[in-house]
This record gives sequence, C-alpha cells and structure tokens, in this order.
Amino acid sequence: MADERITQALARIDAALDRIETVSSHRPAIAAPDKPAMAALVARHENLRESVSGSLTELDALIERLER
Repeated sequence: MADERITQALARIDAALDRIETVSSHRPAIAAPDKPAMAALVARHENLRESVSGSLTELDALIERLER
C-alpha cells in the first residue's frame, strides 16, 4: 500500500516537472534575458533536477529494502 502511494507521488512530481518545463519553454519572453544569468539559471536547474532525481532513486531503494 505504501509503495503504491510513493509511486503515485513520484508520478505526480514527474508530471508537475514536465508541465513546468512545457509552460516555461512556450512562454514568450517579456524582455531580452540576460544571457549569462539565464545560462547560470539553466545550469542551476539541471543540477537541482539531477540532485532531486538521485534523492528519489535513493528513497526508492531504501523503501524497497525496508519492505523486504
């Protein structure tokens, strides 16, 4: 039961991230972005995404071990 809830929660998180990416890529720019600042923001976003993904993978493994 707990495994189903975790799986559903992870699916909702992934779906939310996908929606955020879709909206942000289709949103028109209001003003010309500062390219160095935008590059830093993109790099920060990717680092955060990788960190969260790694943490979720670790949580999945931990939960799986606890259920055995």
